[in-house]
Amino acid sequence: MASAKPIYQLPQDAVWFSIGLALSQLIIGQPNQRLVATARDTSKLANLADGNSRVRTVSLDVTENDSISAAVETAVEAFGRIDVLVNNAGYGLMGDSESALQPESYAKARKVIETDLWGTITLSLHAVRIFRDVNPRTGQKGGVVLNVTSLGGFAGFPGQSFYHAAKFGVEGFTESLNKEVRPEWNIHFSCIEPGGTKSNFITGSMQWLAPHPAYQAADTPGRLMEGYVRSPKSQMTFTPAENIAAGMYRVVSLGSKIPVRVPLSEAAWMVVKTEAEEVVREMEAVKDLSLGVDENIANDSGAFFRKTFN
Repeated sequence: MASAKPIYQLPQDAVWFSIGLALSQLIIGQPNQRLVATARDTSKLANLADGNSRVRTVSLDVTENDSISAAVETAVEAFGRIDVLVNNAGYGLMGDSESALQPESYAKARKVIETDLWGTITLSLHAVRIFRDVNPRTGQKGGVVLNVTSLGGFAGFPGQSFYHAAKFGVEGFTESLNKEVRPEWNIHFSCIEPGGTKSNFITGSMQWLAPHPAYQAADTPGRLMEGYVRSPKSQMTFTPAENIAAGMYRVVSLGSKIPVRVPLSEAAWMVVKTEAEEVVREMEAVKDLSLGVDENIANDSGAFFRKTFN
C-alpha cells in the first residue's frame, strides 16, 4: 500500500487562489491570509481589493492556457506561493441531450465541457507544479486543490447530461490525480459537492439548449427538472453561498485528513448517499454475472488496486 499523506496544516498566512465572491470575502476576513481573486472581468472584483495589500485581483479565462499560466505566475510574483486553489469556474447547461445533434446546441455542449472540465484540469495541474516546486522555497510544502463539482459530479439528473459529463469528469480526474502525486509532496485534493446554492448561478451562469420536439410533454423528466430549477420557490430553499464558502474553508483548515469528496448541504449529502447506496445494491444484483466472466481464472487486478492505491 502506498504510504499515507501527511495531515495538511493550513498556514496562518495562506495564499488562496480563488474563484467565487463568497469565499473571497471570507478569506479577506481572516487575519494575515492572502487572496488572489480571479474573474474574466476584474472590474467585478474592484471592491475586494480596495487598497488591501493582502489581495490581488487577476483576469482569468479558464479556457485559455496562456491566461491560466499568466494568472498563476502573477499570484506567485505577488505572494511567493499558492497554498489553496479553488476551482469554481464554469457554468451550467440544461436541455434535451438529443438537441446537441443540431449545430448551435452541439457547440454549447462542447463548450461547457471545455470550460467546466478542461479549465479545472489545467488549473489543477498548474497548482501541482507550484505546490511541489515553488512552495518549498518559501518554507511551505504542498497545498490543497478544491474542485467544486456540485452533487452533479456524483449523481445524474435529466436535462443536464453535458454538465454532468463535465463534473463527473472532474471527479474522476481529481480522484486519479490525488492517487498519482507522491505522498511526501503533501498535495491534497477534494471535490466539493454543493446542492442548490443561493447565487447568480441559475440566472447568470446557466445556459439552455433549444428544446427537442420529442421531449415537449409536460411530464417528460427533463421538463420537470427544468421547472424545478427555474422555480423561485425552489431557489428559496437553496443554501446561502456564504455557508458553502464557510464549509469549504473548514475542509482545508480543520487539520485533519482532507476527504476526496465533501457534499455540502443536507440535500447534497442525502443525494450522494442515496446514489452510493443504489450503486451498492446494483453491484449485489449483478454479482454472479460479474464474477462469472472470470471462468474460475485467478484475476488479481482487484486485489492489486485495493492493496496499492486505497
